[in-house]
Amino acid sequence: MRRVYFISGLGADWRAFSLLDLSFCEPVFVDWIEPLQAESLKDYAMRLREQIHETHPAIVGVSFGGMLATEMAKADPQIEAVIIASNKSAREFPPYLRIGKYFPIYKWIPDFLMKKASVFTWILGPKGKEQEQLLKSIIRDMNPRFLKWAISAILDWKESDIPPNVRHIHGTNDRLLLCRYVKPDYEIKGGTHLVSMNMPEAVSKLLRELFREAQST
Repeated sequence: MRRVYFISGLGADWRAFSLLDLSFCEPVFVDWIEPLQAESLKDYAMRLREQIHETHPAIVGVSFGGMLATEMAKADPQIEAVIIASNKSAREFPPYLRIGKYFPIYKWIPDFLMKKASVFTWILGPKGKEQEQLLKSIIRDMNPRFLKWAISAILDWKESDIPPNVRHIHGTNDRLLLCRYVKPDYEIKGGTHLVSMNMPEAVSKLLRELFREAQST
């Protein structure tokens, strides 16, 4: 069974993948490391890559984790990356997120507000009580300092080249990274930014097919 490495979204952990059927692989959940002061997204991705010792790894990244996986894939063409609810370059950010670079309001948001699930509920789009409770538990355990660093690193990301060894899954109802801006390879109708939670069957099926296809080529 093939080992697949999973990188979660902003400050989240393995629970971001807990509703997926990963029986097709041996999942390894990559742990966050402490970012260095003013560290770029690219440099952080290269340090995180050191946790993955295989020379030809399969990596799945969600949201921020997808951006990190993209940087890893650009640096190493032997990586097979699949990103979910993410974007492959800075050019795919919607205009309203680019504004955050020049008006960094997030830096002045108190930590206790950063951990309020209600702040994220509408834009992330959990569906049903199970997903809402799961999202609340993830947000409750987030490190606000890491979250603010990651937002800054995302907004400062200047990557424009899209590596060919990245495939992209995206929900059509993503309110954070609008589907029309990111040009995904695979669209999941009705999926929100939490598409791996609210459309787990569709995402699991795609992952299974993509890595089976990669093994046969």
